[in-house]
Amino acid sequence: MSHTFSLSNLSPARRLVGLSLLSGAALLLSACGSSKPKPMPLEQFTPSAKVSVAWSQRLSSVKGPLTLAVANGSVTFAGSDGKVLSLDVQTGKERWRANVGKDLSAAVGSDGRYAAVVTTGNVLVAFDQGKELWRERQGGQVITAPLVAGERVFVQGVDRSVRAYDVLDGRWLWNYQRPGTEPLALTASGLLSTFRDTLVVGQGARLVGLDPLRGTPRFDFVVAIPRGTNEVERLADLIGPAARIDDEMCLRAFQFSVACVELNRGSLRWTRQQAGTKAVAANEELVVGADGGDRLSAWRTGNGDALWRVERFLNRGLSAPAVWGSRVAVADAEGQLHVLAADDGRTLARIALDGPLSAAPVVVDDLLLVATRPGTLYALRAN
Repeated sequence: MSHTFSLSNLSPARRLVGLSLLSGAALLLSACGSSKPKPMPLEQFTPSAKVSVAWSQRLSSVKGPLTLAVANGSVTFAGSDGKVLSLDVQTGKERWRANVGKDLSAAVGSDGRYAAVVTTGNVLVAFDQGKELWRERQGGQVITAPLVAGERVFVQGVDRSVRAYDVLDGRWLWNYQRPGTEPLALTASGLLSTFRDTLVVGQGARLVGLDPLRGTPRFDFVVAIPRGTNEVERLADLIGPAARIDDEMCLRAFQFSVACVELNRGSLRWTRQQAGTKAVAANEELVVGADGGDRLSAWRTGNGDALWRVERFLNRGLSAPAVWGSRVAVADAEGQLHVLAADDGRTLARIALDGPLSAAPVVVDDLLLVATRPGTLYALRAN
């Protein structure tokens, strides 16, 4: 059996945020006051670009945050009821489907062949092109989608522990949890990614690079140093998915900052304060992210210099954005997908989806892939 590790390719703390104590007790924070801020009305503008649906596929509704897994020409997504579907990215043609038979808390990870999900009963389930291979119970809750790479499945719990399994037979390989982990953790998608032959994980506000064969650290450094009067205000967990640009990674520290790091050196390149809760997007030119009040900002990737900021989406409940060629795409809580110019943030186009997004959008070649809470996966093309 081969084990070569190869890779394919307003304060948020005052908004509704799910939190979890490592003991398993759940906490819920709510905004002060009984009424939400009124969303900014949709702007009036003259479209200068056209966005069309290349294909779409409906599966089943999504309750919590899930993930789109794109690899080897396929996109795999799931519904909260346990249905999993893999499609050809360019055509939308079905490659395989599966049904876990249980509700899901974390989905989906895939390398294009193998896939993995976690049920609300904390059971990790692995598939080979839709055929179930094995199930393995986890020691606690899992929110972050598993990562499948190099014939291994990596799982990150809300307690920040990371476990590795052989994808072929479910054999447990190793477990990692950084000493001194904070007692309070987010019930939100954490950072679980790859860089060459290194597994990159978030451990609170720290970024850790692990040897995927042994689970031993290769680098470990602080991305954010939060300040606050209580444990909630001091939470600064790294939010996934992160944006990879060659040897750099740009990411968000929850309710604190946006940063870009150098993965070769295992060091922080720059950081800018922004109190947001959603993942950022980036390419070689810019990094984009929204704060807790839905002010959308862009910074220069190389040095963090501010490029632009728009406030016309205030309180509209923005999703994680995507950098789509010379455009930036971001959706709101009403299911409106806004397409902006990457150079100055002006609105180019808008298209109505069937609901708000359930996952961070993904760009593949010229297509923008977006999944909605009603369960529809759209492949969009800009003309």
